[in-house]
Amino acid sequence: MVFKDRKEAGQRLANGLEKYRDKSPLILGIPRGGVVVAYQVAKVLKAQLDVIVARKLGAPSQPEFAIGAIAPNGIRVLNEESVRYFGLSKQDIDDLVLRQQREMERRIQLYRSGRENLDVKDRIVIVIDDGLATGLTAIAAVRSVKKSGAKQIILAVPVCAADTFRNMQHEVGEVICLSVPEYFDAVGRFYQDFPQTTDDEVIALLKGASKNSHRSSRT
Repeated sequence: MVFKDRKEAGQRLANGLEKYRDKSPLILGIPRGGVVVAYQVAKVLKAQLDVIVARKLGAPSQPEFAIGAIAPNGIRVLNEESVRYFGLSKQDIDDLVLRQQREMERRIQLYRSGRENLDVKDRIVIVIDDGLATGLTAIAAVRSVKKSGAKQIILAVPVCAADTFRNMQHEVGEVICLSVPEYFDAVGRFYQDFPQTTDDEVIALLKGASKNSHRSSRT
């Protein structure tokens, strides 16, 4: 399955989440690309949209290779096999975490623009990304939401590597994925158009979703 772009992927993903329309779910997109998908889902379900800012920990010699991830609430996820492979010490890991912690906090402040976090306690929360390769960032995001007291967590993505899909089922109550290919090398391969999402786009989508939510509450 190949998607035209993140917008189409979100519209199609929303079809698989229709059963939550009347349950007032909170939609949390993982920035940046996941927010584009999440916006479409929130629009169809007439649900609130926010972000869960989790950050990948890339190997020092190969930044694109994920050896772990962090998320708010002090969440740290590590792939111990990858840590051993790259010969990383505790200090190496701490340095990586510190750098990504700073970037995570920068993005949280930027995206929120003074807004308070939406309270997830006792709510149904749908965590969304544009696709999962290792799934480490999604695991960190889910664990952070769980620690905040969500009643039920659903992870929803357009495409996911098969082994990651199986692993995620141990992390979250329900995983919804439109395509689970056995051969998976990169999320972008499953999109015809897969541009880098900017911070400005994320901010605009969050503002647009907030306006849509206010309109829905008045009707």
